[in-house]
Amino acid sequence: MTRLYLLRHAKARWAEPGSRDYDRPLAPSGHEDAERLGEAMLEAGYVPDTVLCSGARRARETWTAVSRRLPVADVRFIDGLYSSDAGGYLDIVREAGADRSVLVVGHNPMMEDLATALSRAGDEAALAAVAHGFPTCGLAVLRFSTALPAIKPEDGYLEAFVIP
Repeated sequence: MTRLYLLRHAKARWAEPGSRDYDRPLAPSGHEDAERLGEAMLEAGYVPDTVLCSGARRARETWTAVSRRLPVADVRFIDGLYSSDAGGYLDIVREAGADRSVLVVGHNPMMEDLATALSRAGDEAALAAVAHGFPTCGLAVLRFSTALPAIKPEDGYLEAFVIP
């Protein structure tokens, strides 16, 4: 069994005049939420082997806060996670070459779109939560019977949806 964790970055500050969206930092509540999520992931046994993180500042800061509770050695920062669509996210996951579990730290609407596209079935409450929207610092936990490089739409089971 393999797992794919889809984590939308935590709550970010609004862009300052003259600054780029890519450079927006987390809000104080975003830091707190990400640390709480790291604790919840550790308690639930949701520990990825590999992390694929958007290069955007708010995503990097989300991972930094989560990693205080959830250390992972294989962390890759990928700028394509900032600008890709859900199909691009799926390609990035497949190309990562990880066979057991991957955490993607990225952005909406790609996270919501990818979670929906990959979930053929799942826990009723988790499916309802994703259908209602993918909030900041939301984590979708999908499991697959195949290795991640081979996953396709509707191959997954949405096991859980966690918010801090």
